[in-house]
Amino acid sequence: MPLSIGPVDLFMGPSAVGAPDDLRAAIVGFIEGAQRRLRVAVQEIEDREVTEALIEAKRRGVTTQVMVESSYLGRHTDDDEPAQVGHYFRPDAEFLHNSNRLMLEAMLRAGIDVKLDLNPKIMHQKFAVRDSDAVLTGSTNWTPTGLDRNLNHVVVVHDRNVTKDYRKEFEELWDGSFGVNRPRRDPKPNERWTQRADDTGPRVPVKVLFAPDHGPEMEVMKQMLKARSTIDFAIFTFAQSSGIDDTMRSVACGSGAVGADAGAEVHVRGSFDGGQSAHDWAAARSLLGRDNIELHRSHRRGSVGKLHHKLMVIDEQLIIAGSFNYTAPATTLNDENIIVIGNLETADDMPSLAGRSALIPESIEAQQELAGYAKDEMSRIVTEHTVPLR
Repeated sequence: MPLSIGPVDLFMGPSAVGAPDDLRAAIVGFIEGAQRRLRVAVQEIEDREVTEALIEAKRRGVTTQVMVESSYLGRHTDDDEPAQVGHYFRPDAEFLHNSNRLMLEAMLRAGIDVKLDLNPKIMHQKFAVRDSDAVLTGSTNWTPTGLDRNLNHVVVVHDRNVTKDYRKEFEELWDGSFGVNRPRRDPKPNERWTQRADDTGPRVPVKVLFAPDHGPEMEVMKQMLKARSTIDFAIFTFAQSSGIDDTMRSVACGSGAVGADAGAEVHVRGSFDGGQSAHDWAAARSLLGRDNIELHRSHRRGSVGKLHHKLMVIDEQLIIAGSFNYTAPATTLNDENIIVIGNLETADDMPSLAGRSALIPESIEAQQELAGYAKDEMSRIVTEHTVPLR
């Protein structure tokens, strides 16, 4: 079962490979909850059950808009183009991503408004906006592999202000504003003190950033520099082109937190996807060499696919989740998002925060419980799906 605290629902999956939550059920349930409008921006939609949920939403009168990455729809399996135009009309023609094309065709036949991205790099988003009060995001593409085999997460936030942030991003994409070709810049991201519409449950601080406008890489680095004790992460792609590995090494050496904890060594534990971490450009081996940095790489045994998370937990209180891999293209060229759940600042660090919601014990307890759920899954991954990186 997912962990639901205050306005945040946290899903760690997929359950088919031993994780606690069913990611397909999370996405389908989110879609089924729509009453008026759905706005979807997802790199890849290949799962039939999810597609059927979108079509059913349209059938019951929900205005449904879908944005997908174009590169998954038109690639031929051969290096050369087919010799005859008639090849494209053959029902048995061999194409990569045929299932993506079938899902797209079904949505179009159902009258769903679908657009393809115009980013010359990657539209890597994986979010959906429901009505005006809920948003779903995370690391998973809406594919059978992403929902049944790859290690992924989904986050749902029930808050009007956070939903508005994602709605504005969707509208920019829908209007044709992608990547570095955006004609304008987004305002500075705000930390939202989220709470359910009925004002029940604890308030949870949430901050949303979009690439390339907000430079999510800098936010990840900034949060790591606040670490006092631990940094845990699970990541699909982590390249030396990112500044995150340099910051991680610096924090591990005691150059992070200020105040009473200045100079303290932070224990870093990370899990990399086994395939991605083997490349020369990967940051994995550049982080080795310190006793307080513990690294692992995933293995693909049994039905487990890729370690596809883009997930970090700092000091067992703050989560950084979303679609964002730790690479230079992700922060400068792609369309991406991260969602920061929690707040590591204290009244000692910043007196102006005294009395704010994040410092109320109930809120801090909620942040720690959410972070603990994510960290427990990363611990399970280390135990069941990785080997030490040496």
